[in-house]
Amino acid sequence: MIRYFYKNLRSKTVNELPEYQSGAWVCVESPTEQEIESLVRDFKLDAGHLQDSLDAEEMPRLEKEGDTSYIFVRYAFTTEDVEITTAPLLFVIGPNIFMTIATRDLPRIQRFISGKIDFATTQRTKLLLQILSQIADQYETFINNVGRQIKFMRVQLKQHDINNDDFVNFVMIEDELNEFLSALLPTTAILRRLLLGRHIQLYHEDQDLVEDLLLNNEQSIEACRSNIKTVASIRDAYSTIASNNLNRSMKWLTAATVAITLPNVFFGMYGMNIDLPFQTKTDDAHDLRGFVLLITVVVVATVLLLMWARKRRII
Repeated sequence: MIRYFYKNLRSKTVNELPEYQSGAWVCVESPTEQEIESLVRDFKLDAGHLQDSLDAEEMPRLEKEGDTSYIFVRYAFTTEDVEITTAPLLFVIGPNIFMTIATRDLPRIQRFISGKIDFATTQRTKLLLQILSQIADQYETFINNVGRQIKFMRVQLKQHDINNDDFVNFVMIEDELNEFLSALLPTTAILRRLLLGRHIQLYHEDQDLVEDLLLNNEQSIEACRSNIKTVASIRDAYSTIASNNLNRSMKWLTAATVAITLPNVFFGMYGMNIDLPFQTKTDDAHDLRGFVLLITVVVVATVLLLMWARKRRII
């Protein structure tokens, strides 16, 4: 879908135009092959770059063909399955054109169209930086939400209340953060190149905006890295705790096995059909001394063995 929006410095509302006019913003969302071909034909654009914008795996980069700059970035959004992912967004900026091409609806761009953000389509560079600022804010919001999830899981770790589903969440969180990093790092490189002023003309106020964007991106990158380290630390800590609990359980099971096995050795011997010490010689006599002595030997031997094992930290 191709839409044309126009708003100058004196306008208070955003006007949607039936066709393109100079100074308008060409907003393209979920375009078809025919629409891409018409954009290439009508605005004399590079067909390869516009086709690249439809690639879901396209990474942020900056290209320039003649007087027209093609800026690829990635923005974060929530899918219908409530999963956070990123998708490509292409900015096309030329002497007489400002165009955005996305493979889906952009919630942050809707804030411009609805008039929640003050902007002018005639100020192409500033509009670019304003949209990039909204994308950076979206990343920051998602990263902060992820940070709160990690803190909640850390509290659960203290209570030993983490299950397999939590480990699945850890993996998903790590994937999200790594995907953010893969988008933010090259975007930072793009902003540094924009500061040179070779691709688009920057005024003093624009340079300040780019520097603010650079700072926000770097803070988001550090937050991503910090959260990834925290997730890894929590996972390693819980693995250590689980391993320690297993070792303790094995020690107690070993002690219980010793306590049960050693008496059975003596009791098994006296269950055999042969003459053994302290056995009663007549059917009428009931001599309990042999039984008492046997029990005493078993108890003493078991206690001594457990004490020895405890001292050697075997159990």
